[in-house]
Amino acid sequence: MTHHKNRNRLECHYCGSLQSIPKKCPKCDSQYVYFFGEGSEQLEERLRKEFPKARIARLDRDTARTKRQYQETLGAFADGALDILVGTQMLAKGHDFHGVTLVGVISADSSLTMPDFRAAERTFQLMTQVAGRAGRGELPGRVLIQTFYPEHYAIQDAVKQDYTAFFERELHFRQVMAYPPFTSLANVIVRDASLEKAITWSRKLSQFLTPHNGDGLRILGPASAPLARLKSEYRFQFLLKAKKKAQLTKILGGALAFCDSNEIPQTAVLVDMDPLQLL
Repeated sequence: MTHHKNRNRLECHYCGSLQSIPKKCPKCDSQYVYFFGEGSEQLEERLRKEFPKARIARLDRDTARTKRQYQETLGAFADGALDILVGTQMLAKGHDFHGVTLVGVISADSSLTMPDFRAAERTFQLMTQVAGRAGRGELPGRVLIQTFYPEHYAIQDAVKQDYTAFFERELHFRQVMAYPPFTSLANVIVRDASLEKAITWSRKLSQFLTPHNGDGLRILGPASAPLARLKSEYRFQFLLKAKKKAQLTKILGGALAFCDSNEIPQTAVLVDMDPLQLL
């Protein structure tokens, strides 16, 4: 759950669930409840304290709920009516502001901690894109990056704007770990509102998949999905890697047929070929 201070509530950005802010801990009944972490709302509040005379606005899913609101804020910044614009990743791409001389990136490496083989790629992409917002006019630009992992190659190569170095390192990692583009990948999610059923079905599916490990096919799982519970459903994950897509298609077809014959509901099994995210 994410704390939205201006609305005084908690929100889940995955399923849309809303909750009131607890007055005490639901597990231990302690009344000492604090909020921690960082977000655009908290950053805007801090900037207003540090720069009381600056004209500051925020652009995120709270303040830009309509296209008109989004365009009005961007227009005000482009026209010089704002000194500082705080925002999420929606500010990183495609904007051409010639008066911007400083870009700051907070928690640049938060995406590196995601359990996804594309984490470094996404981090490098975001860093290089947001850096391009500064210095697009006559005045030079400067980019400041806050990170807990300054030694990581995604951060280092983004700072140097060295696309070739990042490509070579990332490609080596993908090859060693047998990830795309060197293999085909499938993400299989088993889900149900009952934890017991989700576990039982995952074990059954594992009995079919495990004997196929080897001969160019690698099966990881079952394990709890990165989003272990979503919309009141428990979720378990298999990752299937194969050197040839046809091999992957064949085993997945067999797995779905196995589910039908073992009374595992079709709605309980999600198959995502060449997934863009592993959540």
